[in-house]
Amino acid sequence: MDVWVTGLGAMTPLGADVPTTWTAMHAGANGVARLEEDWAEGLPVRIAARLPVDPAGSMERTEARRLDRAEQIAVVTAREAWADAGSPEVCPDRLAVVVGTGIGGVTSLLQQNHNLETRGPRRVSPHTVPMLMANGPAACVSMELGAHGGAHAPVSACASGAEAIALGLDLIRAGRADVVVAGGVEASVHPLPLTAFAQMMALSTANDDPEGACRPFDAKRNGFVLAEGGTVVVLERAEHARARGGRAHASLLGAGVSSSAAHITASDVPGQVRAITRSLRDADVAPEDVGHVHAHATSTPQGDVAEARAVVEAVGRHPVVTATKSMTGHMLGASGATGALAALLALRDGTVPATRNLRDPDPAVELDVVMGEPRAGRWRAALSNSFGFGGHNVSLVFGRA
Repeated sequence: MDVWVTGLGAMTPLGADVPTTWTAMHAGANGVARLEEDWAEGLPVRIAARLPVDPAGSMERTEARRLDRAEQIAVVTAREAWADAGSPEVCPDRLAVVVGTGIGGVTSLLQQNHNLETRGPRRVSPHTVPMLMANGPAACVSMELGAHGGAHAPVSACASGAEAIALGLDLIRAGRADVVVAGGVEASVHPLPLTAFAQMMALSTANDDPEGACRPFDAKRNGFVLAEGGTVVVLERAEHARARGGRAHASLLGAGVSSSAAHITASDVPGQVRAITRSLRDADVAPEDVGHVHAHATSTPQGDVAEARAVVEAVGRHPVVTATKSMTGHMLGASGATGALAALLALRDGTVPATRNLRDPDPAVELDVVMGEPRAGRWRAALSNSFGFGGHNVSLVFGRA
């Protein structure tokens, strides 16, 4: 069964929508900045990548106050994707939502805990539970669109957004839905997550060089940059889309999911190879037909090399590779969906953005990573990788429409 991607929506540190984000990626723009707030003083890491606009600004004030920032992002990006798809007419029972997140409403939880400790129980918002729920973004989108076919919320760390798209593919193939709104969101730029990741030595410590801090595949990389944002796509059974006169940005050909079952945080090459290999088998695409790979590549010393080894083993050295986290930072649960967006748009438009800040390629990375300027080409298929703490590995394969 053919499945099309008919709608796209995104809010990233590079832009408030898909066109702005995609243009910025090709310009090699930077979304990372120094945190100037008083609460950032004294933190071990004082840089992050935040949205250029407040998602609450696109909503009614009363609605925005009842939603966590991640939920706001989910609703705004879903509206963009739905409109981009042409607001398809679909039976509510045949419309499903799958929106993943790595952490969920952590900022709401921490803010309300602060209110409890400093101002007392009566100052805790009655909306706290709906705001902190990890399934909140999916639930909010389902209510926004009137989707009765299920509201699912994969929580698989940094692979959440990609796993949401994989689940959306399964729902359509299984005949449970004609249209699925799928993606990932995250909004966790807060002192505690920043400090916690820093204590793990996972974050870049380039506080004096925010623009150059995130440098996937570079020999001088020293960690990722925490970011916020979200990406949502509309997946649609091709026959359904054709019948209503819809158009496709790309085809979602297949997905592969694996669990490493090895280590709670370390990258695992065999697990990543399994996910990539399964995605190609599911898509009925040969490794040599994969022309482009959007890498998970977070800019960590061990993670980038592990993924490079996995790609070489499962696909080969021939694909054109890029890593847009060099510009957006790492949006955790939103990163897999955003990577998928970049991969399918590269396939659609025939051009791959360059990896920002890649000046001294790591010799251990035996891949054709685009650097300097975007790379033009025509490819049959593109692969997007996402890997998360807990051993979650997801690979998606897209084809030209």
